[in-house]
Amino acid sequence: MGELKKGSKKLLNAWAFYDWANSVYTLTIASSIFPIFYSALFISEIKKVTAFGYEFKSTALITFVTAFTFLVVAILSPILSGIADYVGNKKNFMKFFCYVGSAGCIGLYWFSIEPERIHLSLLFYFMGLIGYWGSLVFYNSYLPDIAYPEQQDSISAKGFSMGYLGSVLLLIINLAMVMKPDLFGFDISISSTIMENGTEAEIAKALEEAKNSASFEAMKVSFITVGIWWALFSQYTFYVLPKGVSSGHKVTKSIIFNGFKELKGVWNELKEDLRLKRYLYAFFVFSMAVQTIMLVAVYFGEEEIAWGDDDAKTIGLIVSILVIQVVAIVGAILTSRASSKFGNIKTLIAVNFIWMALCFYAYFMETPIQFFIAASLVGLVMGGIQSLARSTYSKFLPETEDTTSYFSFYDVAEKIGIVIGMLIYGFIDQITGSMRNSILFLFVFFLLGIILLFRVPKQAS
Repeated sequence: MGELKKGSKKLLNAWAFYDWANSVYTLTIASSIFPIFYSALFISEIKKVTAFGYEFKSTALITFVTAFTFLVVAILSPILSGIADYVGNKKNFMKFFCYVGSAGCIGLYWFSIEPERIHLSLLFYFMGLIGYWGSLVFYNSYLPDIAYPEQQDSISAKGFSMGYLGSVLLLIINLAMVMKPDLFGFDISISSTIMENGTEAEIAKALEEAKNSASFEAMKVSFITVGIWWALFSQYTFYVLPKGVSSGHKVTKSIIFNGFKELKGVWNELKEDLRLKRYLYAFFVFSMAVQTIMLVAVYFGEEEIAWGDDDAKTIGLIVSILVIQVVAIVGAILTSRASSKFGNIKTLIAVNFIWMALCFYAYFMETPIQFFIAASLVGLVMGGIQSLARSTYSKFLPETEDTTSYFSFYDVAEKIGIVIGMLIYGFIDQITGSMRNSILFLFVFFLLGIILLFRVPKQAS
């Protein structure tokens, strides 16, 4: 098939379809079923695991591994983007990360906290995370190549919508597998000896244990479905997207570090733009806390909320994730309207105040109802602050044709913020033994973010 013209409907739809393929990772692996599965590996009273020669609190370990992954992404992104742009083969890079992520998801089927398997298990987790974020670097960079400026907002929104629909569809299937494993062929039978000789209470207990075991196996199989879904549905995108303009250039040492030179150039230019510089400081601080909360929300809910039983916990946590996804769309719309009436900075200040209040609320919440309320509020301000933060940055940019370098700087700053936020969160969790203390401490970052936002000049310098 010959390459399609820029702006063609088929090309745009093929690009957006990758969201359908990869968004299942964020919803099933990052946000819902894997955190529940990971917590289920530990006996209720014992939440410790030994890895890399140290003993970690279970939630602290996964937080530290996540932080390390984002650090790798922050370092690799400018290097790989520079190479892909120079050599002209960004599709190969995108494919590579897609398949690494897909393989990582499938590998999670064998995830174990046993000492002899914990490091391989964490490698699979690392592969899934870096595969997702690494492929996004090149996926996003395709947008100006395949769409004209007037098409970019609509096709980007279409990708988001397709990603939401695809991920929710697979999550519902996975949830059905976990809650009703017998309907999907998982074995929930018990021994004939217990059936014939056991008391009613013993039979009920054996049936419950068999169902829990089958549900646990269904969780593991759901990771395989995510990996297959991601790799399979991405094929249409890879078939249609252009390879890139081949330059025939060889990669040299200077090209490898070209991305960092561009970031340094952006930083030097930022020093001359007081409004943009001060806004970036504020963004770096409050985004650090926002992204951390989004990444640890399910782990917090699993460990700190009194759900009653495992079924109620599984359903409750997944429903809360779906609530966040749906409400985030409404939040983005409401925040957009508020910013058009009151201005971007004032709206961001108000949203940060809500986030700060949420940190205090989360410290005290104990019941499922309180968690659902928090999830609704998180969704409301999550969608708003993400979309408004990026559009505010875009508005504050100086007149330049090199917007790619500026947004690369923005993305790297966001990833480094995640690293710092996750490390602080994990450290407090590890030292104090409670994620409540970690979540409470994050209010400091929202407070600092508010103070820094007040210092952003109204007009460009």
